[in-house]
Amino acid sequence: MRQAGRYLPEYMERRKTAGSFLDLCFSPEFAVEVTLQPLRRYQMDAAILFSDILLIPQALGQHLEFRQGEGPVLTPVDTADKINMLSMDGLHEHLAPVYETVKRLHHEIPETTALIGFAGAPWTVATYMVGGHGSSDQAVTRQFAYQEEEVFQSLIDLLVKATSEYLIKQIQQGAEVIQLFDTWAGNLPEDEFQKWAVEPVRKIILNIRAQYPKIPIIGFPRGAGSRYPDYIRATGVTAVSIDTTMPLEWVRDNIQTLCPVQGNLDPLLLVAGGEKMENRVREILDCLSEGPFIFNLGHGIVPQTPPENVARVSEIIREYQKK
Repeated sequence: MRQAGRYLPEYMERRKTAGSFLDLCFSPEFAVEVTLQPLRRYQMDAAILFSDILLIPQALGQHLEFRQGEGPVLTPVDTADKINMLSMDGLHEHLAPVYETVKRLHHEIPETTALIGFAGAPWTVATYMVGGHGSSDQAVTRQFAYQEEEVFQSLIDLLVKATSEYLIKQIQQGAEVIQLFDTWAGNLPEDEFQKWAVEPVRKIILNIRAQYPKIPIIGFPRGAGSRYPDYIRATGVTAVSIDTTMPLEWVRDNIQTLCPVQGNLDPLLLVAGGEKMENRVREILDCLSEGPFIFNLGHGIVPQTPPENVARVSEIIREYQKK
């Protein structure tokens, strides 16, 4: 999860050269370099494209900037008029550097290493677009969806179309797996979860599979809890990422019987390291390794992570044999 980034000193050096975070995302030379950095340090089975889920709102015409200490800030699109100002017209031209990055990576990563392309799922992306920034409860967007359901639906429909085309372009350029990140899916009540987390992802997958019926697609409805099985059946994802809250035995018995799972080491335990981290890695492997399983974190790697702890986890996985 989020392999490249601020925990690697070589990333920080490259970031200084590139300028802003967006400059880094939109420079194929730099984006290829930072995507490859973790592969040089660790035995990763896959590389995930270095990019950001908010490039699509920017490509649709929404103002986006990343502020030091504040993260992404967007000019909110919180009325029908503002949403109607968004346009697909310049989408692919704006995102062309990302497609070039994928194309170069396809040729540069080892043949034994899969290349994962990705996008944010419509609900999560919409929370930033309507709210203007990240939020712990997405209250602004949830309220907007309740009060202006038709208007909000038009935004979701636009994101379904843009995201589908974006991911299809990534596949055309060499992405071998696709991942959809729905970081804020878990904050939706049941009916809204079906409407805003499940249905848009189902439509995106149908659009992709119309052209690429066999492409593996990983869904990550973070915080979905007991709704994971319904999400899998309804969306048609190939596999799911499980967050850190999911009980391993429940995952084994209720999710792994439906599809492969990916997860779910706590990123902060990766920071802490030591015996507790090593034991948890082995617990995850003991429980899930006999079914279809991709070892990963339960959310993105954090900046304060010691690189040597990542190396140790990789080593444990490579050497693992169930007793």
